[in-house]
Amino acid sequence: MKSLKEHFFFILLLYINFCYGYQNDSIDIWIKQSRNKKINDFNRKKLLQKAYNQINIDKKEFPLKLSSIAYEYYNLKDTASFFKINKQALKLAQKNNHTYAIGDAHWNYATYFVRLDIYDKAYFHFNKAYLAFIRKKFKNEAAQVLLGMSHIKGNYRDYLGSEILDIKAVKIFKELKNYNKICSVYNHLGLLQYDIKEYDKAIFYYKKSINYYNKLSLKIRKKKKFSIFNNLANALLKKKKYGKALNFYNQELDKTLNLKQYARILDNRAYCKLLMKDTLGVKDNFYKALNIRDSINDKTGILMSKIRLSQYYSYAKDTFRAIKYIQEAKILGKRIKNGRDYLASLKQLSNLDVKNSKKYLDRYIEFNDSLISAERRIQNKFTRIEFETDEYIEETERLSQQRIWIIVTSIAGVFILSLLYFLRVQKVQNEKLSIEAEHQKANEEVYVLTLQQQAKLEEERIKERNRISEELHDGILGKLFGTRFGLGFLPIKGEEQTLEKHQSLLNELQDIEKEIRDVSHKLSDNFSNSNINFTSIIKQLLEDKGVIGNFTHNITFSPDIVWKDINEITKANIYRIIQEALQNIIKHAKAKKVILDFSLKNQDLVIKIKDNGVGFNSKKGKKGIGLKNIKTRIEKLKGSIEIKSEINVGTTLLINTPYIQKDGKKTINRVNN
Repeated sequence: MKSLKEHFFFILLLYINFCYGYQNDSIDIWIKQSRNKKINDFNRKKLLQKAYNQINIDKKEFPLKLSSIAYEYYNLKDTASFFKINKQALKLAQKNNHTYAIGDAHWNYATYFVRLDIYDKAYFHFNKAYLAFIRKKFKNEAAQVLLGMSHIKGNYRDYLGSEILDIKAVKIFKELKNYNKICSVYNHLGLLQYDIKEYDKAIFYYKKSINYYNKLSLKIRKKKKFSIFNNLANALLKKKKYGKALNFYNQELDKTLNLKQYARILDNRAYCKLLMKDTLGVKDNFYKALNIRDSINDKTGILMSKIRLSQYYSYAKDTFRAIKYIQEAKILGKRIKNGRDYLASLKQLSNLDVKNSKKYLDRYIEFNDSLISAERRIQNKFTRIEFETDEYIEETERLSQQRIWIIVTSIAGVFILSLLYFLRVQKVQNEKLSIEAEHQKANEEVYVLTLQQQAKLEEERIKERNRISEELHDGILGKLFGTRFGLGFLPIKGEEQTLEKHQSLLNELQDIEKEIRDVSHKLSDNFSNSNINFTSIIKQLLEDKGVIGNFTHNITFSPDIVWKDINEITKANIYRIIQEALQNIIKHAKAKKVILDFSLKNQDLVIKIKDNGVGFNSKKGKKGIGLKNIKTRIEKLKGSIEIKSEINVGTTLLINTPYIQKDGKKTINRVNN
């Protein structure tokens, strides 16, 4: 009986294991089938759904299957399903302390965020995955995650951090004899050295990568998405070893390449030949590469093609086409957020477009600074992520020493460069201020001379008017009077009509005398000729600006102001202040009426400029360059300014400046207040 029970339980156990094994195999088969790209996406998702439905969350090994299903949904770009299932996988893995599944779920998240270019989150999950894998000595996976972290740091120009991660990874891959990954790591190390212009080191790493590449099977070589020979040729190009570079480009073109690789190497080879000044077929190859890249929508490749075409046309002295292509490259670089090539396009534009060279150089400096700041912020995030973990992996003594020296050298270099840049900026700023001051002084001197010239002209004009007045009064008027007086006493006889005509002519002569006397008096009335010069200039300025700004105006001058007592420098500054204020009204106020009033108060000249424009918040509003210039001139005159403004009501400037005589002293109080 006992034997029968034992057989029964044995058979039951075999049945359970069979069912469980069948369930496991089915899930694996469906996941594997879902990877078949010959099946359409809808049916691939159905297979994944079947596998998901068979998952028993109570089984400890199933979190890994969940993360595998989540990853396949990621490949199918089904974001909602990916997040839902990967979240379940991570939660279940943590609950069951399934270290590998924890690492795999974090790896999924990292891969997803890399695709979206959200590198800080990607780095966080890579780091979590690495800690999980290394804890249980899943070395191959840990090394691959390190490589992903290294690529992110390299993208943000943290070359030292990226190099350290690569060296960690390559040690593990060497231990595992994973030549495929060793080849990839050395290639990346070469790219890092290339970026910091250490071309000899780059060539060294590329050659090591090629050594491991040659150990791979032909099948694996064909799957390689990057070309080490192309990268090596690029480094040789920078060393001006054009012949060797061309040889490697030609070797690459002889291989079986995909369209993206072919276009890249074709473009690089054409550029190499251009540098060798061998232009035979270069233009055709550049355009061929561009057309291929355009057909596969390789935007980064299109950007590089346009930069290269610009360089070609620059060499051919066709500046128009060179500028056209580099402008297109600049726009594309900005659109796809390719900072490196965007900067390259700005630099090339500054060389080609001489007229706008300064504008492009300023933009180059501004964008480069912002790019460095952004990269530093991301680098700091990476550092915080690393320090927030519970474990720290010790570095080798060589790398630690190297890092210290590089950091010290980098800090010293950055400090020196920053100091030199600061000194250069200060020097340029001082020179600019000096030139502006000289320019302002020259303008004032020109204006003073203009006023003096106008004063002389006005003085001569008044003298001439007085002379004419005297001629009319003392000469012509005297002669007319004598003639009329003589005619009046002539003993003329005749008919009554003749005598009346005679008297009528005498009366007309008397009227003419009166008119001449009035004209003479008006000509001799100099109406404060010292004032006419400056006031007429101000009136003319207001009229001219009124036409430009489409506003009416009203101007009043207090008769107590004697403009001849005010020195020319003061008048020149007053003119410029009014000119700047009117310019601000035209630009910003949208006023329909402007009032300008000059008066005296105590020992100050008071200038009131009022408009009925849109106004602004004088407490919160940012002061523009116009108001700053006005304040600077008023300070120069030892005066003061009061600004009153209301939104949709208007703005009033009330300017007080000392009333200065030509000897530089203040006048006495001229008006009773």
